[in-house]
Amino acid sequence: MPDFSPQRRRLLGAAALATSAGVLASCRIRRADEVKAGSALPLVRWRMATSWPHSLDTIFGGAETISRRVREMSAGRFLIQPFAAGELVPGLEVLEAVQNGSVECGHTASYYYLGKNPALAFGTAVPFGLTAQQQNAWLYEGGGLEAIDRLYSDFGVRSFPAGNTGAQMGGWFKRPLEGVASLQGLKMRIPGLGGKVMAALGVNVQVLPGGEIFLALDRGAIDAAEWTGPYDDEKLGLNKAARYYYYPGWWEPGPTLTALVNLQAWSRLPSEYQAMFAAACHEANGLMLSRYDALNATVLQRLIKGGTQLKFYGEPILQAAREATDQILADSAKDATFKRVYEQWRSFRQDVFAWNRVNEFSYTRFAFGEAKGAP
Repeated sequence: MPDFSPQRRRLLGAAALATSAGVLASCRIRRADEVKAGSALPLVRWRMATSWPHSLDTIFGGAETISRRVREMSAGRFLIQPFAAGELVPGLEVLEAVQNGSVECGHTASYYYLGKNPALAFGTAVPFGLTAQQQNAWLYEGGGLEAIDRLYSDFGVRSFPAGNTGAQMGGWFKRPLEGVASLQGLKMRIPGLGGKVMAALGVNVQVLPGGEIFLALDRGAIDAAEWTGPYDDEKLGLNKAARYYYYPGWWEPGPTLTALVNLQAWSRLPSEYQAMFAAACHEANGLMLSRYDALNATVLQRLIKGGTQLKFYGEPILQAAREATDQILADSAKDATFKRVYEQWRSFRQDVFAWNRVNEFSYTRFAFGEAKGAP
C-alpha cells in the first residue's frame, strides 16, 4: 500500500498548491497527454455523506470542491457524489456511515462524535484553542494529523483536513445576557466541548444539525443558537429568529472540517487517486477559509444595517468559560488517550501563542482598532 502517512499527505498537499508543475495546475491546463493517461485508470464512483444542507454553499462547497477537483484531475475517471445531510444518513451520523461502509467517504466535523472518543474534539476545535492558521500549523506541521488519525484508526477510517470556517461568532440570542447568571436554564444549540463548557455554566445544551436550527430557534424550542458566522447564519435565517448576535465564538476560534474515508475503500484506490484525493482536500481546506473571510466581512455589515445588535460576551462570561474549559480538559485528561492528544496539543499551543503574540497580536491590537465599523 502506498505511503499516505500524515507527513506524506502534507507533502502532497503542499506540492499541489505550491507548484504550477504539480497535479493541480497540470489538470487546469488539461494537456492531451494527461487526459490520455487518465483514461487508463479505472472508473471509480464514490458517495460522500455530509453534515451540511445544500443551502450552505460555502460549507457544503467544501465537499463539492473535493468532488470537482478529483474529477478534473482524473479526467472524469474518479467520481465522488456529495450528498446533503439527511439524503443518505442524518447529518450527525456521517462517521458511522463511513465506518460501516454505507458510503466510501464523508465530510463532517470531528467534534460531532465526542461520544465515541472525546479526544476527537481536537480534530475540529477546542474552546480558547487555536486559530485557523494555528490549527493548520498544528495539523500539518505540529503532529496533529498523526494524533487525529490514530484516533480514527479505531473506527477503520482515515481523515483529511478539508475546510475551516475561521473564527466564529458567539451565537444568536432572543434576549440579551446579563452576566453569567443569565445562562442558567438557557436552551442553546451548541456542539462539541463548547457545549460541555456551556453546560457547566448552566445552559441546557442541544445538538442539532444546521438544517434544523432555524425552526427550533424561531418556534422557541431553543433560546439561542450558534452556527458559524454572518454568511452562513444569514443563509439559515437565524437573524430573523433572534436579534442579539454575540461575539467572540470562544469555543471555535479556528474549526477544521474533515473528510473521512473508509480504510478498505481507500486501500482499493489506485495510488494516483489517493494522491488526487489528498490534494483536493488540501485545496478545499484553504479555499473554504478564504471564502468565509471574504463573505463574512460583507454580510456582517448588512446584518447590522438590518437591525441585528452586536453584543460582546463580556469579561465575566469569558473568564467563567475559560475556567470551566480548563477544568473540563483536566478532567478529560484522566483518560490516557485524551491526555496523549491534549498534552501534545497544549505544548504546541503554548509555543505558537507565544510566537503570535509577538508577530501578530502586536500588529492586530493596533491596526484592527483603526478599522471603520469595528464594534
